[in-house]
Amino acid sequence: MVDVSAFTGRLAKNYKHYSKWARRNGLDAWRLYDRDVPQFPLIIDLYGNRIHLQEYDTGWQIEDADYQAWIAAVQQAICDVTGVPLWQISLKTRRRQKGESQYEKTGREGEDFIVEEQGQRFWVNLDAYLDTGLFLDHRNTRRRVRDEAAGKRFLNLFAYTGSFTCYAASGGAVSSETVDLSNTYQAWSRRNFELNGLDLAKHVLIRDDVFQYLEDAWVAGKQFDLIVMDPPSFSNSKKMMDELDVQRDQLKLVDGAMRLLAPDGVLYFSNNLRSFTLDERLVADYAVRDISAQSVPEDFRNKKIHQCWRITHQS
Repeated sequence: MVDVSAFTGRLAKNYKHYSKWARRNGLDAWRLYDRDVPQFPLIIDLYGNRIHLQEYDTGWQIEDADYQAWIAAVQQAICDVTGVPLWQISLKTRRRQKGESQYEKTGREGEDFIVEEQGQRFWVNLDAYLDTGLFLDHRNTRRRVRDEAAGKRFLNLFAYTGSFTCYAASGGAVSSETVDLSNTYQAWSRRNFELNGLDLAKHVLIRDDVFQYLEDAWVAGKQFDLIVMDPPSFSNSKKMMDELDVQRDQLKLVDGAMRLLAPDGVLYFSNNLRSFTLDERLVADYAVRDISAQSVPEDFRNKKIHQCWRITHQS
């Protein structure tokens, strides 16, 4: 008999609190458990009536039979606490790795379905890719963008599935450009745009390497009032001109975005590299404010899930 009582107790406590909180805030998708108990290195996100269960590889040595009994007991505890049936739990193991992890297929098809978040709607899939199509940790930043978007020209760089653009359009952005190199995620963005009623004549999808886009947009004289840039920590996609390392390349990325930013515009720059430090030259050249404490949502126990800065031109 596997003892999962410590895990079950914490899970039940979290579920009681956050399920009420999520309903009040109009959230179908939220974090239920965030490695709260060290012996259970799991992240559990609830998407509607389904569970996205991620097991983090700790390097612990355990016999296959013992592991199967443990993970079965964990999943049964989740079912008991949440009422989600076993077949609606999607289990993934996440290992530390460099590369374009959010673009990697799992080999499973899964099913696309819709979740609602603060009045917006998004297509997600818990099985086909390592990530689901919606980064829950940027929920607060998305709301901030919506609140600030009225009358603005918006630019979304490393756009993934375009959720920031959906929020900006909902907030009254007059136009937008949404840039990502992946055909898969540009198509996913288009579906999200259609789901949220965006005018595709005003909100344009651009498949491009962000480094190349920044150069071309500057030459073309493009200008934006509100920019979001949330690059991956690393990417070695063969489609890119060069390998991306956000720590090394931050000056090129931020300077490139700031050249496109209107005099009174705002850039939100974020990444989830745990060891990331912002270059002092950026702090000297621009007005920079760290808003990470406000951007990480309440349901994330890990307050270092990402870092986020609000960057403007010096006044």
